[in-house]
Amino acid sequence: MDRQERAGGQSPELIHLIKLAVGVRDMAHLAAIQEERARALPPLRHRTRHMPKRAAELSAGGSIYWVINRAILARQLVTAVIEDRWDDDSRCAGLLLDPVLVRVAPRAMNPFQGWRYLKPEDAPADLGDSTTGADDLPPALRLALVRLALL
Repeated sequence: MDRQERAGGQSPELIHLIKLAVGVRDMAHLAAIQEERARALPPLRHRTRHMPKRAAELSAGGSIYWVINRAILARQLVTAVIEDRWDDDSRCAGLLLDPVLVRVAPRAMNPFQGWRYLKPEDAPADLGDSTTGADDLPPALRLALVRLALL
């Protein structure tokens, strides 16, 4: 299944998010964290303090792009944006996610706080099922190769 099929086709109203995966070492670590979260509180979600103002556009086939060790490495389809609650019962937004992590062409990214909107035309391309082995490289080496456009 290609990117447009998973995202329900491109639309001029479509938008994505980009988010730092804080404390995540690599793709396998992100997958393990998400598997545990999905078991503990289904469906799989990522909670964030603020409700995206463009939630309808995000839910219309948008993805969340994950920055791991200063490089965009993966994305997940956002299936819905809901009002959710933190463990202390305070309000937050819940981004319901497709559990499939899709590898994307690595792109260097400087740290930032929160999340940012990402236009579809600016999003990195999917890599499909092929892997480059880049996840096995030390983070500093992988980042250097991404910055040189070698990965």
